[in-house]
Amino acid sequence: MTQPPVAPKRPHVRQVHGTETDDPWHWLRDRDDPAIREYLEAENAYTEASTEHLAGLRETLFEEIKSRIKETHQSLPTPKDEWEYRARTVEGLQYGIHVQRPRGGTDDQEIVLLDENELAEGHDYFAVGDLAVSPDHRRLAYTTDTDGDEKYTLTVVEIDSGRVLDAPGVPAEGCGLAELSYGLVWANDNSTMFAVRTDDAQRPNRVIRHVLGTDSDGDVEVFREDDERFWVGVGSSRSERYIGIGCESKTTSEHRLLDADDPTSELLLVQARRQGIEYGVDHQGDRLLVVTNEGAPDFRLMEAPLPTADESEAWPWRELIGARPGVRLDGVDCFADFAVVHERKGGLVSMRVHDTRKASGEDPLGPSFEIEMPEPVYEAGGGANAEYGTRRYRFGYTSMVTPPSIFELDLGSRERELLDQLPVLGGVDLTAYQTERITATAPDGTDIPISVVWKPSAIGWPAPCLLYGYGAYEMPMPASFSTARLSLLDRGVLFAIAHVRGGGELGRPWYEGGKLAKKSNTFDDFAACAEHLAAANWADPARIAARGGSAGGLLMGAMVNRRPELFCGVVAEVPFVDVLNTMLDPDIPLTVTEYDEWGDPADPDAFETIRSYAPYENVEAVDHPALLVTAGLNDPRVQYWEPAKWVAKLRDTTKSTKPILLRTEMGAGHGGPSGRYNAWRDEAFILAFIFDVLGVA
Repeated sequence: MTQPPVAPKRPHVRQVHGTETDDPWHWLRDRDDPAIREYLEAENAYTEASTEHLAGLRETLFEEIKSRIKETHQSLPTPKDEWEYRARTVEGLQYGIHVQRPRGGTDDQEIVLLDENELAEGHDYFAVGDLAVSPDHRRLAYTTDTDGDEKYTLTVVEIDSGRVLDAPGVPAEGCGLAELSYGLVWANDNSTMFAVRTDDAQRPNRVIRHVLGTDSDGDVEVFREDDERFWVGVGSSRSERYIGIGCESKTTSEHRLLDADDPTSELLLVQARRQGIEYGVDHQGDRLLVVTNEGAPDFRLMEAPLPTADESEAWPWRELIGARPGVRLDGVDCFADFAVVHERKGGLVSMRVHDTRKASGEDPLGPSFEIEMPEPVYEAGGGANAEYGTRRYRFGYTSMVTPPSIFELDLGSRERELLDQLPVLGGVDLTAYQTERITATAPDGTDIPISVVWKPSAIGWPAPCLLYGYGAYEMPMPASFSTARLSLLDRGVLFAIAHVRGGGELGRPWYEGGKLAKKSNTFDDFAACAEHLAAANWADPARIAARGGSAGGLLMGAMVNRRPELFCGVVAEVPFVDVLNTMLDPDIPLTVTEYDEWGDPADPDAFETIRSYAPYENVEAVDHPALLVTAGLNDPRVQYWEPAKWVAKLRDTTKSTKPILLRTEMGAGHGGPSGRYNAWRDEAFILAFIFDVLGVA
């Protein structure tokens, strides 16, 4: 196939706020139209034919990725009470296996909790959502998705026998949970479960209480949220004293707690919602520790009383850690006699351990020390710490040249031990790679951090470069390790992450500087990073490719429209490119909850702001870079038609002769294909395209 498929135009006019806009590919939204699948499959065939010359390179890359990975590998045990839990992979198998054994036990005492490979048989796609063992360690509850549409089926089994105790379609046993579940937690009676359900727009909007072995018709709805801007979650405190129900929008929080020993007790409100006030809650002893942005844009830590039914008994909240310029307080890990406060300073994570046993009136959180990190650019965070009474703290660490590592810190001696590090096979010398953080300057004078990594022995300056970006939802892009990325570095490619505004690298102001009416800063920042890499002789200006996914795909779309000359190629994975039309349709899953991030186009000003940058709205007849665009037919987050419409419009408009390729996973969703071997092949496909556009052999 030498010519790309042509998506026919069908008349459709959008009329909003007195404006009329032609949208001749609007029909691609009708997934019931048989022409849709035919068109998407034709696009897949065209993409495969157009990249046929890369088939050998793809296979080479796949084998490289696989050769560096220890295919049969077992995780560290996570101890809990008299038991410990592990997950392992086995060579040749796509999915993980979850096991339980007595604490300190031997392999012959191991019990297989869940073999994902067995459950995945007969399915093109498979993913486990939640996995929860009952407090007495005798029952396992888990959720699975077999389409990629994030609609999860929940099942409960008896661990010893493997007998199914509860699942949809088990009416013979007088039970059966509803089929959709987003989050679940056990009460301490080992028979009551709390699970999150969704509304028709796939918004998690309510929590039900289900008693094991009873018909789901008897489930009790313990909480419902009707405001479509909010979503609901459920969890439990590490202390196992409380079950928490959280209700959050992009800007506002509200939390309730329930006695885990008394699952039918009433919900206790921590603090009623107030617009713009966010907070998170954890339990420690006779108090709650609350991280909140009230009076502190980058959050502060408060001490609050345990909730009671009589709110008049509550004593005033007390500040433990106040607001500090340039420090973002991200959260707190609570244990019986210590707490770990997680912060970001200068774009880097810090973790400070407080000995709460020695708390005093002058020092209510106790004396503290910061966990030292060995590299100037890194990522770190709390690990699997299941036990409330422990005096040892596990945390994860990685950098762009250090594989994911798990350390355990002894709180008494302050000594740390490296318990595990992701093996990198194939004789790879990790000291042969180098990483650094540099800075670009945005048009408004703002300094934009860039994390870069390269292999000095392989690179020539200025280098071919892959620039990655995201910039949304206050999510920081981690400067972390990637085994697959070594294939780029070994071929002399510079890899860079642009930490643009809209992300969470530099606190709440950094996020707010790249959202709503200020969204264009995200795009300006990314372009400034590309320009700086070229001007500073890091990157060959003729050989810079860009990559981003989801909201980062919106960034890619904006770059293709605004600064196509900066990039020789762009990879846009499940890109959020039809922003305006999606935000105008509240019936599309998850749209209303996104208003606080992008704006509600029912407001004329928000409509004009989104229209000014939405990639699909702003396609022009210019010389576009080569494009690889991906989609998932079952994706509930970015509907498949967004990339499909964008590609159709680009092809119809462009002056370029460079390829514009669309590749749709016909049985998967937002995260692409399931199974680790499938994921490696998918990455090899993308890397081969990148090498091709960069002109790297």
